[in-house]
Amino acid sequence: MIYNNILETIGNTPLVRLNKICKDISATVVVKVEFMNPGNSIKDRIALQMIVDAEEEGKLKPGGTIIEATSGNTGMGLAITAIVKGYKCVFTTNDKQSKEKIDILRAMGAEVIVCPTAVSADDPRSYYSVAAKLNEELPNSYYPDQYNNSSNTKAHFEQTGPEIWEQTNGKITHLVVGVGTGGTISGTAKFLKSKNPDINVWGIDTYGSVFKKYHETGEFDEKEIYSYLTEGIGEDILPKNVNFDLIDHFEKVTDKDGAIYARELALQEGIFAGYSAGSAIAGLLQMKDKLKEDDLVVIILHDHGSRYVGKLFNDDWMRERGFLKKKSCTAIDLIEDHKYESLVTIEEDADITSAIEKMNKYGISQIPVSKNGNFTGSIDDAHIFSELLKNPDLRSMPVKGIMQKSFPFVDPTDTIETISSKINRSNSAVLVRDSSGGIHIITKQDIIAGIK
Repeated sequence: MIYNNILETIGNTPLVRLNKICKDISATVVVKVEFMNPGNSIKDRIALQMIVDAEEEGKLKPGGTIIEATSGNTGMGLAITAIVKGYKCVFTTNDKQSKEKIDILRAMGAEVIVCPTAVSADDPRSYYSVAAKLNEELPNSYYPDQYNNSSNTKAHFEQTGPEIWEQTNGKITHLVVGVGTGGTISGTAKFLKSKNPDINVWGIDTYGSVFKKYHETGEFDEKEIYSYLTEGIGEDILPKNVNFDLIDHFEKVTDKDGAIYARELALQEGIFAGYSAGSAIAGLLQMKDKLKEDDLVVIILHDHGSRYVGKLFNDDWMRERGFLKKKSCTAIDLIEDHKYESLVTIEEDADITSAIEKMNKYGISQIPVSKNGNFTGSIDDAHIFSELLKNPDLRSMPVKGIMQKSFPFVDPTDTIETISSKINRSNSAVLVRDSSGGIHIITKQDIIAGIK
């Protein structure tokens, strides 16, 4: 089949069974892989729906400009739609969003304005306020406002819900969705509950967001609001698209757990999905005791992991935030930079001048001494210097005359702390044997490079 344009490929994303990451859950767990949409996220659905409806209602005219406050994914869907339909785009976003998202939007021809995260929603600097102001100032512009636009919910009621119902043959018992603008969970839940009111709908929230407490108490508690790292879910406002009556339970997930389980989803299932996907998996695992063996759980995975490679899929970023334990450097790690280089040695019967020449040639400070393939000692530049000061005529003498004890061997898995304890004034290096039998030297310089 040949499609007329890229917009026709939106929707009909697959359901995929999870086999490993949810092995401790008795129920069957499947994920709806929304990054299979052309813009790599579920937001393609609502972007097209909002524009089509705006055109029909006369809110968006030819040559117009689309202005939207977005965490990135809706912007991508709108950018694709705008390219096909001939509109311009200006997007506001907040400074916690990944650089990849912002770069992608700009690559798609959009103007992107980055606003501060740590301000209230009604602050004139917030990305909501800036978008609304731009809409007022720019002629022939349209502000979809995904948070409050009913087309958001409509897209999922007409598309996502029916797809899940059909793909599960009506056997779905639980729907798990990260909640941001609210359109995905509300529209999908509205359709599914119209088919079976007993379907449980669980919303995934994050700490720093108002959803869970408001759902449970009806109170909008500003004390609940604080900055968080998780992208795509949680809010400091109550979007009109969040229909709390359709949601049976909200589960909060930490920034750390969301990031860790997004990585685990990739490692264990080969599914490279975004931050909110990890939050959804973590949330379900927190609620696993509520599930039975014959339950069928559908988790919606909103977007692709490529938008987070500089963040949660970056080990340094994770460690800086305390999400990963500091890696314990081992002997094998320390030889990484020179593992393909042959070990430089010198025979014990060679003269000291030859040892000095080898050190200069290879830029090293110490050499293992050998005889007939066996290590019999060692020598370093500090020791040679000390001995030559005593007797300059030693240059022509054999190395064995002044050599020191052999460098000790360490185990490949020995930590940097263990190795460091074996290097001292009388012992300037250690040796390690790799899995192929090759022998490598570890010096003070290697240890210094390995300390991070």
